[in-house]
Order: sequence, then structure tokens, then C-alpha cells
Amino acid sequence: MASRITCEVHDGSPVTVVRLAGTLDLCTMRSVHRTLESCLAAQPDALVVDLGGVSVHDRLALSVFAATARRAEEWPAVPVVLCAPPPTAARWLAESTACRVVPVRRDCAEATRAAGDAAAPRLRARLEPVAEACRRARDLVGDACTRWNLPEVAGPASVVLSELVGNVVRHAGTPMQVTLTLRRPYLHVAVVDGSRAEARARTPELCAEGGRGLLLVRELAQRWGSVPAGEGKAVWAMLPTN
Repeated sequence: MASRITCEVHDGSPVTVVRLAGTLDLCTMRSVHRTLESCLAAQPDALVVDLGGVSVHDRLALSVFAATARRAEEWPAVPVVLCAPPPTAARWLAESTACRVVPVRRDCAEATRAAGDAAAPRLRARLEPVAEACRRARDLVGDACTRWNLPEVAGPASVVLSELVGNVVRHAGTPMQVTLTLRRPYLHVAVVDGSRAEARARTPELCAEGGRGLLLVRELAQRWGSVPAGEGKAVWAMLPTN
């Protein structure tokens, strides 16, 4: 008989809680991964995964949580906390080097408090795909760096975010959500648009805003990437704050 698992999502503010029930193994972990990816695409402030109703049949299946935490660290730059694992799963999590990136708490209430406390400050803006969007993006970076006392990051972050926004204006042509998140030691910038077309740093591109393409993003950012997000994609970059 095939194993089954259910994923009950509670979109609370500011923390999203996912309660799992059933069997977690190498087959059902795919369903869990899809659910957690969908939760991250909604850009919560934090994500808690409740394992209280789960029977873990394969320790390798727990790697889904490490993969989710690493993804969340890059985008949308939010903490992921596990809670209430059964005893065997708790031991496996403690023994796994990969899974040590995911904090584990005793119960959902404790995990929700920990996740909320770890949530990072953010600024968001909704922009239309027009030339003025690049200037508005730079203004948003200036506001964020002033608010968070990051004067040394303002210049590189303005260039990076302007390039990401300009890429949407030139290629995707859809409305976009711009987000800046201070999760030290990085300032995370991200742009979510409505196109699934992959963003690639191939050749320099010049535009009316003076952009030099995603190659410049790659040069200025510590890391950057593109991932599916809902009906479109998120292009993110991480800039060191010190």
C-alpha cells in the first residue's frame, strides 16, 4: 500500500505553519517539498513545520527540510523552524550534519515564537514595468539603507536592484514585487515578476536606465539566482553588510 501524507497550511501572520500528518518517506517527501516551496513563494516572514503527526520511515526523507531551509535562506530570506518531531526523527535530525541548519523546537507554540523572533526587517514595493521603476527601486534601497544604517551597502545594492528591475521591464514586462530584507550578514534584494522565463547572465545589456545587465549583478553580489515563484519567478541577490 502506498504511503500517504497530508500538509495542512495555516497562513498566520507573520508566521506560516505547515502541519504534516502521515508517513514521511522518499516518496511522500516530494509532496512535502512542493507544499513548502509554495509556502515560500508567498513570502511569509517565517515558516514553521510541525512534525507532531508524522511517522518518519527513512532518515534520508528528512533532507527535505534542510533543502527548504537553504532555499529560504537565499529567497525569501526567512527562518524555517521544525517542531515536535517523533523521538526517532529527533535523533536523526540531531545526527545529520545537513539538517543542523534547521532549528528544532519542542512544540508549535515554542517554534512559532522562535520563528517570529528570528524574522528579519523588510521593505516591499509593488512596481509597474515602466522606465521609472528603476529609479523607484533605487529610492527604496536608499530608504532601506538609511533605516537600517547600511551606508556602505547603498551604492552596490542600488545598482543590483536597479538591474533586476530593469531586466523585468525589458524582458518580462509584468508588474513586479520588490523586496529588501536585512538578514545579517547580508542585505537580500529580490524581484518577483509574472514570467517564468529564466533570468541568465549571458552578455551585458544596455538600457535607457544605464543598466549593464545581470553580469553586473553577478559581479557585485555575494550570490544571486532565479527560482520559480507562483506563476512567475523570483530573482534574488545577497550583498554583504560588512
